[in-house]
Amino acid sequence: MLLKKHPSCSLEMLAVGTTYGGFTSSSCTSLIRELQQIWSDIGETEADKESMLVDLERECLEIYRRKLEEAANTKARLHQSVATKEAELATLVAALGELNISTKKKKATTLKDQLMLISPIVEDLKLKKEERLKQFSNMKTQIDRITAEISGYSNLANSGLTLDMEEQDLSLRKLNEYQTCLRAIQKEKSERLQKIMEYVNEVHILCGVLKIDFSRTVKDVHPSLHTTSLDQSRSISDSTLEGLEQAILKLKTERKVRFQKLKDIVAAVSELWNLMDSTREEKHKFAKIISISSETEFVEPDSLSMEIIEQASAEVERLTKLKASRMKELVVKKRSELEDICRKTHIVPDSNTDADKSLVMIDSGLVDPCELLTSIEGQIDKAKVEALSRKGIIDRIERWLSACEEENWLEDYNLDHSRYSAGRGAHINLKRAERARITVTKIPAMVDNLITKSLTWESERRKQFLYDGSRLVSILNDYKVTRQQKEAAKKQYRDQKKLQDLLLIEKESLYGSTPNPRRSLSFRKSNGYHANGNGSMTPAPRRSSVGCATPGLQTPRSYSGRHIGPFTEMRRLSTGPLNFVATGKEDIISFSSVCGSEPESPHQG
Repeated sequence: MLLKKHPSCSLEMLAVGTTYGGFTSSSCTSLIRELQQIWSDIGETEADKESMLVDLERECLEIYRRKLEEAANTKARLHQSVATKEAELATLVAALGELNISTKKKKATTLKDQLMLISPIVEDLKLKKEERLKQFSNMKTQIDRITAEISGYSNLANSGLTLDMEEQDLSLRKLNEYQTCLRAIQKEKSERLQKIMEYVNEVHILCGVLKIDFSRTVKDVHPSLHTTSLDQSRSISDSTLEGLEQAILKLKTERKVRFQKLKDIVAAVSELWNLMDSTREEKHKFAKIISISSETEFVEPDSLSMEIIEQASAEVERLTKLKASRMKELVVKKRSELEDICRKTHIVPDSNTDADKSLVMIDSGLVDPCELLTSIEGQIDKAKVEALSRKGIIDRIERWLSACEEENWLEDYNLDHSRYSAGRGAHINLKRAERARITVTKIPAMVDNLITKSLTWESERRKQFLYDGSRLVSILNDYKVTRQQKEAAKKQYRDQKKLQDLLLIEKESLYGSTPNPRRSLSFRKSNGYHANGNGSMTPAPRRSSVGCATPGLQTPRSYSGRHIGPFTEMRRLSTGPLNFVATGKEDIISFSSVCGSEPESPHQG
């Protein structure tokens, strides 16, 4: 009956087959029945029983309500925890850039399962974040340190890379940016260190060459540049690089100044050595210095030290004092050098500085020996310059004179009646004669070319081209006139010879033929022997004269190509006055055989 009056008990607690904490609905019903039996035994009234069941039901509801609230609070807390974890997970994912994290929940998953699923992921991400923060912090520290080294300020503030635990971007992309920045700044540091080492080495070399204290030089730039400690790093700041560049520039300037000073001293020493004819032992001390032509070639230690310069200056002073005592000898030597240059280039030297005249003026005190020597040296320089400008014409003159010598030889060769004999070396002379004939044909062109070149030279320099004191153009024009006269004389001689042959033929036609001496002459020419009266053969006497056998008749000859004095021989006419007289037939034949040309036959028209 009580159970029927309290349906809530039957609905909440007495459902068949329902279990609560190890108690089934049947056990609860039996307990109520047992409680009702005990109340009946006690004698409780129905009202009391009803009141006690109501209290029991109220207490049960109170327990249920409290448990429900606890469960609701637990669910809310779980929801909050899950939401917090999810928010933390989202923050970590956003910070770390881990976009491949999967947080999908399984179907009908409880809050505790969700929390158990998210919590390990969040913890892993927290560990990863801490590791990532360490990486960022390490790289930032390195970047700040290197930046401070480059800038030259050890207490430099942060480089602008802040690390906030909550807001900082800790993604791999940002980490790669840090790594790229770190590598770039490390590369810059390495390049600066390399440049610093190159600058320090260059300073060391320059200090060694100039004999300047290296340690003091680099310490003035920065003390760390000369440190021997492995712990202390060298400064790589911009100010250090600029300081080293300025130090190198200063050392190079000093090297240039010293080199120029030493170069001037060496030039003076070399000139004095040449004047004094110094021995090799005296020059050996400065041999290395003299052989160097550029300041960059000084690489040996102390090669440009002040001691070397002072030693060279002392050598100049010594030679200058020696020069003063040997001034006469130097003047004569320089004058001889001037005359030698003028002789080679066919220039007439200045007679005012003649050796004998110069010595007389020095002894009489009329001229300062140094000034006289300077004047001769100036004339030498001027003669060298003019010799260089005359070189092309002088070379052509030499070729022309050589051709004239070949022409003289060829004429002498043509007068030799034994030139065709089979003697030793005859073929060599034949070849030379052939070459000489070719050369002789080029002489007129050589002369014309020389005249053109000489006139061009005179036009450019507005002065005459003198050859041993005479104008070359005048000499060449005289030569051309002389050559034309010689050719005219040769032609006249040939015409005269033809006339004599005609007279001889006419004479033979009137008085009969006379014995022809050409037969015996040709026999003597062929073998070089003539017959005696006893039938023996004796050598024919060799003609020593290159002239003609005809008395009073001279063969045209060219002049000698070489000069004696100012073109003395070049001006000499090789032919004397022609004396064309009627001669006998034998004389004409003899002359023709000597001159190398056969006379015309009497029977030829």
